[in-house]
Amino acid sequence: MARYIFITGGVVSSLGKGLASAALGALLQARGYTVRLRKLDPYLNVDPGTMSPFEHGEVFVTDDGAETDLDLGHYERFTGVAARNTDSISSGRVYSTVLEKERRGDYLGKTIQVIPHVTNEIKEFLHIGSDEVDFMLCEIGGTVGDIEALPFFEAIRQFSQDKPRGECIFMHLTLLPYLAASGELKTKPTQHSVKELRSIGIAPDILVCRSEHPIPDKERAKIGLFCNVRVDSVIAGYDLKSIYEAPLAYHAQGLDQAVLDAFGIAPAPKPDLAVWKDVYDRIHNTDGEVNVAIVGKYTQLEDAYKSIKEALIHGGMSNRVKVNVKWVDSEVFDDADAAPHLEGFDAILVPGGFGERGTEGKIKAAEFARLRKIPYLGICLGMQMAVIEAARNVGNMPDAGSEEFDHESGKKRFTPVVYHLKEWVQGNHKVKRNQGGDKGGTMRLGAYDAALTSGSKVAEIYGTTAIEERHRHRYEVDIQYKDKLEKTGLLFSGMSPDGRLPEIVEWQDHPWFIGVQFHPELKSKPFAPHPLFADFIRAAIETSRLV
Repeated sequence: MARYIFITGGVVSSLGKGLASAALGALLQARGYTVRLRKLDPYLNVDPGTMSPFEHGEVFVTDDGAETDLDLGHYERFTGVAARNTDSISSGRVYSTVLEKERRGDYLGKTIQVIPHVTNEIKEFLHIGSDEVDFMLCEIGGTVGDIEALPFFEAIRQFSQDKPRGECIFMHLTLLPYLAASGELKTKPTQHSVKELRSIGIAPDILVCRSEHPIPDKERAKIGLFCNVRVDSVIAGYDLKSIYEAPLAYHAQGLDQAVLDAFGIAPAPKPDLAVWKDVYDRIHNTDGEVNVAIVGKYTQLEDAYKSIKEALIHGGMSNRVKVNVKWVDSEVFDDADAAPHLEGFDAILVPGGFGERGTEGKIKAAEFARLRKIPYLGICLGMQMAVIEAARNVGNMPDAGSEEFDHESGKKRFTPVVYHLKEWVQGNHKVKRNQGGDKGGTMRLGAYDAALTSGSKVAEIYGTTAIEERHRHRYEVDIQYKDKLEKTGLLFSGMSPDGRLPEIVEWQDHPWFIGVQFHPELKSKPFAPHPLFADFIRAAIETSRLV
């Protein structure tokens, strides 16, 4: 049975609970243990699928089609353990399940209450897969004291009491602010945060204190004394140049040893940190740099493209170069020349998105890359815009567009080269969707197979003609235009196994121009860069050498 580590946060949000959880998972793996990481979010959305990227950042998608919090991306990137739909839960999902059971009469006429019905539902979720791994790391979203998070805190308190002694520990992240006027680190916010946590029945075993400055032994001892935590379990969490330094940094501070001590595991297996030392070396010992433009519509919030930025960094690590990412708002040149905004870059990446806003700029970015022979990677909507650009400017279809844009405007303006997918095959069954149905969870989600054309650039990059990648979209490139566009030189080099859905396109007379309907960034890791991103950066290096 798994041992449980519950990770909570206090003082302020965005302290890095997800990163600390992921780094701890990696350290436990380095000691030979198996791990699984989970996120419990207090918001009332069933999942983040319908949230604005400006509000919540990117939506991370699992192989089995769950739309989850971006922290699950951290978990996968650091541990290599593929997330599942049972690794993410929200208050909305919990309450929906409870209310469905109530409507069915599952509670036998009882009055439904937060305790025990909501908390029991959360505890049932925590039990899933407990016999599969050595350690289960569960991060609670938000900060202690948030009213919406109280059912989760109560549930993990009960859960720890239900389990035999020594099978659950609590790790709490707090902030140690530095007051420049007095030249001091202040421990009082941490003390109050722990006091709040203890008031709901949870006593932290380990404190991770985020700080921009070194924590003196005197202050560490004070924190341990007032928070009733062993001094060697007060762990410093300093700001880092790269998030991939976190496993080595937390190991140097003794986090993994403190966790094993809290569980009474002795002697502790020695860690093998060779993988993370290699990652560190590739980050800090580079042979050059490349400049990549991400031309998107949510560039005001970098977390909206979190996995893409990290995958570019991984591609740079694979080639031992530093990747300088520049965020370019596609809406800026919807009605203007793209050249002044895109000249000087070694490669251009156009990511996914929803709605018509900024799409003309994305089309111009694809045209610029095609004509200037600059490496181009189009992802999801970025692929669709590349196909529309080809249809308009090479395929003699000046009114080519997407059905999505006509639906949004309520007018028939375009020849729909991209259309709303209403029916497709998933595994052994057929999936149907209605245009006016629910928005949440109704896209083509999760892992799907694709067959690559032998001899194509993507087949060369992958080293195979059969791949599986993750999807998140409800519009597709229409297969009826395949033959016409291929005559112009745009090869449909990846198709669904039944031949109905285009998955990859590439320009045959271009050094590196590839569009993919799926999201390869979701499967990239620092120690295993995705082949598309690794080769994309290799091509960018070639471009930089020509300048």
